[in-house]
Amino acid sequence: MSGPILLALRLALAVVLYVFLGWALYILWQDIKKPGEEDAAQKVPTLTLSLKDAEGEIHAHQFTESNIIIGRDPAINLHVDDQTISAQHALLSYHLGQWWIEDLNSTNGTFLNQEPVSEQVVITDGDQLRCGRIEFHIAIEGPTL
Repeated sequence: MSGPILLALRLALAVVLYVFLGWALYILWQDIKKPGEEDAAQKVPTLTLSLKDAEGEIHAHQFTESNIIIGRDPAINLHVDDQTISAQHALLSYHLGQWWIEDLNSTNGTFLNQEPVSEQVVITDGDQLRCGRIEFHIAIEGPTL
C-alpha cells in the first residue's frame, strides 16, 4: 500500500475512535444527570392551611413551594396578623418525601396536635397546627411517600 492510503486509513480510524469515545462519554453524562433531574422534578404535594377568623369564616391558603414560613412578618409566605405569633414563627418544609414542621424559636410556641414542637416533626393530612393562639387545619393533596 502506498503512504497516502495508509495515512488516510489511520486518520479515518482516529476519527471513528474519537466519535465512539465522545458518544460513550455523552451516554455516561446522561446517566449521571438523570437522578438529579428526577429529584428536581419531584412534585411537591399541595399543602393547604385552613384557619377560622374571629367571625367564623374559614380561610384556606394553598402552597406548592417546598418551604413555607408562618409568621407576623408581611414579607413571608403566610402572614398572620396576630400578636401571639412571632415575626417568623414556624417553618413548614417538604423534603425526604414528607412535610415537616419546625418551630423557629417563637415566643408562644408551636403545637402539632396539642403537642409542643421542639424539633422537626413530620406532619400528615388532617393534623392540627397551633401557632400562638391561631389554629390551622392541615390538608395535604397529591403523592407522598
